[in-house]
Amino acid sequence: MADIERPRLEGSVAVRDGRRLSFAEFGNPRGAAIVWMHGTPGARRQIPLEARAFAEAHDLRIIGIDRPGIGTSTPHLYANVLDWTGDLEILADTLGIDTMRVIGLSGGGPYALAAGAAFPDRVHGVGVLGGVAPMVGPDAIRGGLVELAPYAAPVLGAVRLPLSYALAAGIRVIRPLAGVAIDAYGALQPRGDRELLARPEFRAMFLDDLLNGARFQVGAPLADIVLFTRPWGFDAADVTVPVRWWHGDDDHIIPHAHGVHLASRLPDAVFATIHGESHLGGMGVAEEVLGTLMELGPRKRSRKSV
Repeated sequence: MADIERPRLEGSVAVRDGRRLSFAEFGNPRGAAIVWMHGTPGARRQIPLEARAFAEAHDLRIIGIDRPGIGTSTPHLYANVLDWTGDLEILADTLGIDTMRVIGLSGGGPYALAAGAAFPDRVHGVGVLGGVAPMVGPDAIRGGLVELAPYAAPVLGAVRLPLSYALAAGIRVIRPLAGVAIDAYGALQPRGDRELLARPEFRAMFLDDLLNGARFQVGAPLADIVLFTRPWGFDAADVTVPVRWWHGDDDHIIPHAHGVHLASRLPDAVFATIHGESHLGGMGVAEEVLGTLMELGPRKRSRKSV
């Protein structure tokens, strides 16, 4: 695996019920804060190198957060997606973050939208990159590979914790072949994702994040699948902050139509189609995403640096 620069800061924060959330920080520690929610699967380092460089050049502070059950974040199943914002509030306070923008890739999209619903005075904008749409409730839409989630959720709910550690053990065994596995996966993807995964710097970031995040457990994606099949705890109408949504029109995992549908139900949303791109397309336009979000709302520095 190619060498890749480590985050400026990594650690964990005590949150509710004696649990901890781990995070990684990039960019300027005194810059305007961007909270980046990883995909399913993914972890705290799943942030494109272009985004990291943009943060350094434009006085931004990007914080990637491990959801419960990945990295060193304590395993936990939230009551619903909105419930996670109680932990976000504590983490933001602990890291001295006053106001923020929040970005969510794929399975991170619902969590980013939840932050907008919970903290309209604190979140100045939300960016969604190929995000998951609700499967139940007033904003529901069906179809795509996520259609399989309701069938898997009952089983995963029962075996989530032991399966999490078993998956981590399996990844440790195949770690020397991780690069080969990523190449094989990329070869089977639509053109957009295949070309992204073939880029050396993107492939290195992807591998670094996967192997670092899965060292001990792989429970976060299992919990995501369970939560996405339940009511999220908020409706699209509750997200009154500005939302900017990017979605590839060749997305084979979360259909482009899902993004169009949910964005149309958000009070203040602008939807951008990434033509010819697939599921990871939003990561390929990271500089555009960051630049767009920083135009939303006032730009405030954090109260203190860590």
